[in-house]
Formats: sequence, C-alpha cells, structure tokens
Amino acid sequence: MLVDTPPELRLQLIAAGVSKVDAVWFTHIHADHVHGIDDLRVFTARRGDVDAYVASEYREKIARYFEYIFDEAVQAAPGSSIPSVKLHEVEEGRPVGIVGESFMPLLVPHGPTNVYGFRVGKLGYITDGKRLPPTTLEALKGVDVLVLNALWFGRPHPSHFNIEEAIEAAREVGAERTYLTHLTHRVTHAELEERLPDGVMAAHDGLIVEVPS
Repeated sequence: MLVDTPPELRLQLIAAGVSKVDAVWFTHIHADHVHGIDDLRVFTARRGDVDAYVASEYREKIARYFEYIFDEAVQAAPGSSIPSVKLHEVEEGRPVGIVGESFMPLLVPHGPTNVYGFRVGKLGYITDGKRLPPTTLEALKGVDVLVLNALWFGRPHPSHFNIEEAIEAAREVGAERTYLTHLTHRVTHAELEERLPDGVMAAHDGLIVEVPS
C-alpha cells in the first residue's frame, strides 16, 4: 500500500524499486501529498483499478481537483490513458480492510485541517500532525514501530511537530522504535543521529523497516 502520491512520485518509485501498487492511502489533500497522482497510470494501465482510500471529508474535493480521473464521463483520448483509481471513504475510528490487513484511521490536527494516519498491526503512521488527540494516542498504544512527522529543532510550527514535540509524542506512545519523517533542510541527518534519544531515529530515502506481525 502506497501512502499518498506526492510530486515526483514516479522517480521515488523507481528509486525504491516499486513495480506494483495495490492500494493508496491519502492522508489529506495538500498539494505535496496528492499532486503525483497521475503517476499511478503505469500501474492501472497494466492491471485496472487501484483502490484509493480517503477520508469522507475529502472525497468530493479530491474528485473535483482531479476531475479527469474521477469523472466517469471523461474518457481517455485514443492512444492515451488516464489513471484508473477507485475511491473508498474512510472514517476516524472505523477499521477498513486493505491488502488483507485491518487499518484503523486515526485523525490528527494539521493547523485548520485534519490529517488521517493509521494503525495497522504493530505499526502506527502519522504525518503532518501537530498533536495527538486522546483517541488517537490511545489507539497507538502498543505499536512497536511509529512513523511521525517533525520539522526542525526549536521554533514551534502552527501545523507540524517540531522535533522536541515529536520526541514527546513518541514518549507518550511508547513504541520501541519511532522514525521521524517530513524533516527539513534545517537539520542534518548527522545532527539528528547525535541529538535524538534512544529509540527515536531519522527516516531516510530507501529505508526499509521490518515490523513484527
């Protein structure tokens, strides 16, 4: 399952050696999380629909943003193609079956909007969040691996964790391993390795993490 379709998705999938996508989970519909959606066409041209899961509050918006994909009246020109993506709605706290696993949608505030992370088995995934509401925090208890957004050390941000806030959120969840993502150029990987506490690590391109079943 692919999480979001950011710009330059094709290049990222090639670099990661990904040749198959069965489903997509959209955390929210900001440009840096959806504007690579057209790169799904290589997968749908081979095997038909890719199932995409999006919060009900965002379904109409994403369908409007990418009308050429989601309006059934739009047909590809002869000799061309458009991505064939089938939208499914998810709701906070209501598990949904995807690729043979049970995913629990988890809401986190992101400034004036909401982001929908998830828990699947022993993995928790939260991006673009500023705090973990009590229901989300409780749902994450017991995960072994947590993926969490952070930006930089020091200055607070109105819609993202800074690194200190992410460390505190990781402590509250209590996962054995927390990987920070969505990091910025204001902090280097070497600095993160030096300053992060045990059990909290910086994610990086190409990282593969094994999660106990």
